[in-house]
Amino acid sequence: MKVLITGATGLVGSAVARKFLQDKHQVTALVRPGTDKSLLADQIEQITWAEGDILDLSSLEKAIADADFVVHTAAVVSFVPADRKMMYKVNVEGTANVVNVCLKYPVKKLCYVSSIAAIGRPDPRKAGAGEEVVLDENHRWENSPENSEYAKSKYLGELEVWRGIAEGLNAVIVNPTLILGGGDWNKSSTQIFRYIYQQKPFYTDGLANYVDVEDVAEVIVRLIHSDIAGERFLLNAGSISYKNLFFMIADAMHKKRPSFRVGTGLAGVIWRVEAVRTWLLGTKPLITKETARSAARKVTYRNDKIKNALHFDFQPIEKTVQRVSETLLGKI
Repeated sequence: MKVLITGATGLVGSAVARKFLQDKHQVTALVRPGTDKSLLADQIEQITWAEGDILDLSSLEKAIADADFVVHTAAVVSFVPADRKMMYKVNVEGTANVVNVCLKYPVKKLCYVSSIAAIGRPDPRKAGAGEEVVLDENHRWENSPENSEYAKSKYLGELEVWRGIAEGLNAVIVNPTLILGGGDWNKSSTQIFRYIYQQKPFYTDGLANYVDVEDVAEVIVRLIHSDIAGERFLLNAGSISYKNLFFMIADAMHKKRPSFRVGTGLAGVIWRVEAVRTWLLGTKPLITKETARSAARKVTYRNDKIKNALHFDFQPIEKTVQRVSETLLGKI
């Protein structure tokens, strides 16, 4: 079986590649020239590397033409205004390209790795103050001040996949929450572990919905092999307060626990200070208006649909945090 993976050098893509390689499948990774392959350094020889880009149709067609299955994980994740144009181009136009090429060639199945952000958040003005919100696959997108530009780009990208399904494409969609894994701790969600390792003193209000990257990869592989089509699945192992998550990581990494709670008001001050600092230094902010706002909300997500469909059990958070912490410490 031949599997093409876009974004194979990222946190999710690399975990998916390893799963398919373990099952003795042929894996091709679509990568741009000069891409960092460190997350798959021990698998370089086992993977076919196809240079190209999802925004370059000719290279995309060449990579997909012989593929039996496609896993599309490539995306731009950013909450920085300067990245918006490219984020929409990659997450929407790039996904449309993948869908169109999969429709053109005899691809047996596409799995699109969307995001929990793509289902959107309810307008907080319609809910009671402090009210906990529980969402599932049936939640419909609505315009809300709590939907980030990243969320909008992934929502529009997901619409391209639904359009492909309407045109006859055999596809499934997964929407992971905060993905925890031993990737590059200068990128994506793994930055949380670096933050705690550096013994920063702050923790925020709100809930973190989380899922182990290994569980995400396992679900994707199972869905590819299944008869399930035209469905989306929220991938969420559970929820935990940011305070408890930060404390758990600190203990696992043998570091001092953060001790200063950042409430909504102070978070608003911090993101404004960060905006000025990064404008002056030309760097990316650690906290933005969107991330500060979303961290303070109590939103959780159901996971019974995927558990019932695949008889799947998610790994406990304690096991995930311990494994990821040990992995990252081993790289220092």
